[in-house]
Amino acid sequence: MDSEQRRKRRRPGQLKPGQVSPWPQLFSLRSLVLSLSLSFFVFLLFISSDRYLVNSAVFRPALSSSSTLSLLSSSSSSASAIAGPSNSLHGLVNHRLLSLPHRVEDRVLFPDHLLLLLASPHGIYSPEKLECVYYHRSNSTAEIGNQELATALPLLSAGAYDEFRSIVRCPLPPTNYSAAVDLRPRGEATAGYSRPPDRAVHSWHKVAYEAALDGDTALVFVKGLNLRPHRRSNPGRFSCHFGLGNWERNDGLILTTEAIAAAQEVVRCLLPRSIHINPSKANGIRVTIGIPSNFHGGARKSSVHVSVPSVAKIYSSGKNSDGGGGPNTKRKICACTMMWNQASSLREWIMYHSRLGVERWFIYDNNSDDNIKEVIEELNSENYSVSRHVWPWIKTQEAGFSHCVLKAREECQWVGFFDVDEFFYFPFPSRRSNKLRVRGQGSLRALVANFSYTSSPVAEIRTACHSFGPSGLTSHPPQGVTAGYTCRLQQPERHKSIIRPDALDTTLLNEVHHFRLKEGFRYLNVPESIAVINHYKYQVWETFRAKFYRRVSSYVVDWQENQNTGSKDRAPGLGTEPIEPPDWRLRFCEVWDTGLRDFVLANFADPTTGNLPWERSQR
Repeated sequence: MDSEQRRKRRRPGQLKPGQVSPWPQLFSLRSLVLSLSLSFFVFLLFISSDRYLVNSAVFRPALSSSSTLSLLSSSSSSASAIAGPSNSLHGLVNHRLLSLPHRVEDRVLFPDHLLLLLASPHGIYSPEKLECVYYHRSNSTAEIGNQELATALPLLSAGAYDEFRSIVRCPLPPTNYSAAVDLRPRGEATAGYSRPPDRAVHSWHKVAYEAALDGDTALVFVKGLNLRPHRRSNPGRFSCHFGLGNWERNDGLILTTEAIAAAQEVVRCLLPRSIHINPSKANGIRVTIGIPSNFHGGARKSSVHVSVPSVAKIYSSGKNSDGGGGPNTKRKICACTMMWNQASSLREWIMYHSRLGVERWFIYDNNSDDNIKEVIEELNSENYSVSRHVWPWIKTQEAGFSHCVLKAREECQWVGFFDVDEFFYFPFPSRRSNKLRVRGQGSLRALVANFSYTSSPVAEIRTACHSFGPSGLTSHPPQGVTAGYTCRLQQPERHKSIIRPDALDTTLLNEVHHFRLKEGFRYLNVPESIAVINHYKYQVWETFRAKFYRRVSSYVVDWQENQNTGSKDRAPGLGTEPIEPPDWRLRFCEVWDTGLRDFVLANFADPTTGNLPWERSQR
């Protein structure tokens, strides 16, 4: 064979003239298959590499897993550099969240505003430089005529939410504009905003909105289950789902466990075993509840479950669920409350109850837009231990108190649940003595100390509330409510409770005023001769009328609705409009009661100026 023939003979795999090589495609396909296989294997290691077996999780891959796999297929060296080898996936996720401080993760549509949850752990810097941008429901200029494809409105508020997210509250969308809202720099041209983001907007009427770890379980807080108030429900109807990814697109890997308790808006779920063994793996995991496809709040059960839309994510606190120590290392008594725009009342409430022995305060801020942050910072600078917990979920007081139990249990033996217009009062003895000026010092602490032994079956102390009226005043008393309001109704209304958080029923079921206890524990009604609560419920009209606009309890009708107008939760005879009655300042006055006023002036007033500490600070 001559040299010319050898040159013409093609070697194996040699291409004809003009033929395209198949090897790049083959290598690309092989790389893709290997990448997907490796990614899937890494995720399996993530969820099942525990050395102990816990009977909880059933692994169920979703139909599509592109976004989760794309995260997993990133280089292990990059992930390890961020979070270390034991938690590379979550380190990578958290790193990406931190690098996109204004990325909107979720949107929840409320009746009066739109809530955006952002991947930003430290709040929104310079929120005044941002605005909410709304997209027209049609992205065709021909269809909408001269209207713009996008418009913008100022933010209502912005701030930090939890360890990895911030929140922004936007106005409701204008007519014909979508609720799929984004953020943009203020004043930026709308030309680049023509199509809404491809993300779901969740309705507040049906959404899993909060989650928290509790030992080997997670509590999931859910709107839309419509369970009967103040009663336990059958948890067997529900399933629990944990995972990463975009669930609306069925995009991600999901673990399913069973629900073991349910009541009102709270479902308790078993944890997947990897999270139970290593709670740090839970950071950023989204969780929701599955309900039967035929579920309407009844007792029927279907094998087909539909997941409730969710914005709830789990974050590990890094503390033991039992508080990390024995009873002697915890504070004796703490207080928890939920409030909206009551910062002006906070100093008096905290300073007064500090004298009675309260050592720690948990403030659940329900969308306040006053100066509550500044007031709390000032109190902490004066050595009061006060923490503010952003709670943007409207009409969820019962659920918020269940959430507070988990936080307070780590630090407190007893927790009081009462409002900032409610003040414990220990009546003076009938005969004056030299003990008058020290009466009340540590009184509340001493009361609960009598029942702090673990062998005691008393786990809830109930104290009756006396409701005070405007007491003839027409403007807010400058010395505060305790010194200003002195006339009340004769008979007490309701009660408030101090509870042992370790003795509560597993559902954490409460009716705001009291909690359901574990079997074997009981409550105690404190005689009025020992202690009462002065509830400054009906204050001057300027203060009182705010109650028409915000009611925080899930099961109390808003006063502007024409329902239950005769309920004790409302002011009798006021109707549904915030219109001041001519005789308001004289109402609810049956008994003149100056006991707490006299105690406050005798024990808190400056002997030189006569000023009270909260009054002096407000000037």
